[in-house]
Amino acid sequence: MDVNAYAAPAAGAPLAPFTVRRREVGPDDILIDIKFAGICHSDIHQAREEWGGAIFPMVPGHEIAGVVTAVGSNVTKFSVGDHAGVGCFVDSCRECDNCKAGLEQYCVGHMVVTYNSTEADKVSPTYGGYSTHIVVDQGYALRIPDGLALDIAAPLLCAGITLYSPLRHWNAGPGTKVGIMGLGGLGHMGVKIAHAMGADVTLISHSPGKEDDARRLGADHFLLSSDKAAMSAARNSMDLIVNTVSADIDLNRPMSLLGLNGTMCIVGLPEKPLSVGAFTLTGQRRSIAGSNIGGIRETQEMLDFCAEHGFGSDVEVIAVQQVNEAWDRVVNSDVRYRFVIDIASLND
Repeated sequence: MDVNAYAAPAAGAPLAPFTVRRREVGPDDILIDIKFAGICHSDIHQAREEWGGAIFPMVPGHEIAGVVTAVGSNVTKFSVGDHAGVGCFVDSCRECDNCKAGLEQYCVGHMVVTYNSTEADKVSPTYGGYSTHIVVDQGYALRIPDGLALDIAAPLLCAGITLYSPLRHWNAGPGTKVGIMGLGGLGHMGVKIAHAMGADVTLISHSPGKEDDARRLGADHFLLSSDKAAMSAARNSMDLIVNTVSADIDLNRPMSLLGLNGTMCIVGLPEKPLSVGAFTLTGQRRSIAGSNIGGIRETQEMLDFCAEHGFGSDVEVIAVQQVNEAWDRVVNSDVRYRFVIDIASLND
């Protein structure tokens, strides 16, 4: 079936109307009428070929929320009318140890990314959520709980799970002290989720103007990274820091905030290699680690958790015709905290 979309025709070119050919609904597939698609900074990196390996024309979008309008003959997880979402991948090898463990995001076979990738045949390109419809295997779709509005749910499929997974893995909760570095699309979800988990939450930022928002979102403390006295006073005080910053920064000072056996988990993606001194790590047996989105089971758990606690992402809804302007604003950090495209505007 042919569907309306917005695509980058070439690296760095403005997005423009495009027609996508979606496969017919197979026995294990569902058809989703996309209502909202979140804008992730990685959409911009890939469409501008800043990470290499780009496939054009490219239809970005891996924060997809909509309504199921058709189901295949073998489908048991969804019915027509259900709210459903699609995140950063739409298939994987299903055979490696990671896939079998429900950690499909770490597939070592062929993980089929939602866009800028190829299907299981390794030939057919994938197209993302800046489009009116998507066909996906039921095993790689997520059920969006009834109490979660689709516009604020869409960014959870990337930004939400990117923070939920490390917070869960490192056991954030009552009695733990968690730092969130950066208050953007990722960081604001980190503050919300860590607070809902019951952790003592500190937002670490170089922007003093973000303190009020940090506390509104659930931070118990605000730490200005340029305040040397405050940073010194907070040394050795945290169990976990989730670093959402994508700028190139010296990690030694924020790492010193970690206490014995503390971990800094990297989820932001700076261009240059990370820099941290050996003494910073050895002094308190500190660790530095990374985390990448989440598997299907954990992502569903995250959606249910957010619905149970009554929150989604803070969003600014735009028409698709505003997407190029919105991308420029994302690059300039001029959004609080996630743009979401109203896909109905694709038919205007």
